Amino acid sequence: MSELQQSVINALHVKPEIDPKEEIRLRIDFMKEYLQKFSFANGFVLGISGGQDSTLLSKLAQLAIDELNQEEEGETYQFIGVELPYGKQGDADDVADAIEFIQPSKVLTVNIKEAVDASEKALRAGGVVISDFLKGNEKARERMKAQYSIAGVHNCFVLGTDHAAEAITGFFTKHGDGACDLAPLEGLNKRQGKQLLKALGCPEHLYLKKPTADLEDDRPALADEEALGVTYEEVDDYLEGKEISQEAREVIEGHYIKTMHKREPIASIYNDWWK
Repeated sequence: MSELQQSVINALHVKPEIDPKEEIRLRIDFMKEYLQKFSFANGFVLGISGGQDSTLLSKLAQLAIDELNQEEEGETYQFIGVELPYGKQGDADDVADAIEFIQPSKVLTVNIKEAVDASEKALRAGGVVISDFLKGNEKARERMKAQYSIAGVHNCFVLGTDHAAEAITGFFTKHGDGACDLAPLEGLNKRQGKQLLKALGCPEHLYLKKPTADLEDDRPALADEEALGVTYEEVDDYLEGKEISQEAREVIEGHYIKTMHKREPIASIYNDWWK
């Protein structure tokens, strides 16, 4: 294993093997402890996309909420799952199935299409024409903006689905889905997330579906692996300290180095990670 690979594994806290039940307990307890520590809040908010990551974290969050309410013999805490389509969502059936599995305390729907289109129009009026890719970032940031508004109204924290396989590649929108108050999935890779969902009894089609950010109009449902140029199997193997092809290694490490700014604190005169 190269020095860089070991450094990445250490930085992202990935274990070569996990006990799914232990990881489930660890992450539920973390969320419970966080809510109890900061008692001005009474729950969590998270967008539910129908994909693996949001399904897993939403289920863990709801379990944490259920346990807290049971322990305190009340209904003080809540988990709010939010549907955030841009117009009509192509995999709306998966979102419905995820919600059925999660059983959130409350479900809200905010269609972001008018807000995103208005932003694009305002930019164009100011002489700025954004690409379809950049419009995808607008969607991600609008979704997070809506979640923070909901969290503000309901005195909740916003959860983030960032995990090691996403963090290593920087495959998230800065100040979009990369923004949150706490990230309970940190340290897990993609296959480990599947293990947790399997242990939780999740319907297979929700964690076996092809991962996609689905942000681009010109390339709807573009697979993450196609966009990244590497498979999640290869990313997970790298994170678990296994040998992979030189080609895959170069792609993964290239993403990691190029996206360092997404994982580090905002650059200032008081830190030097950017030098």
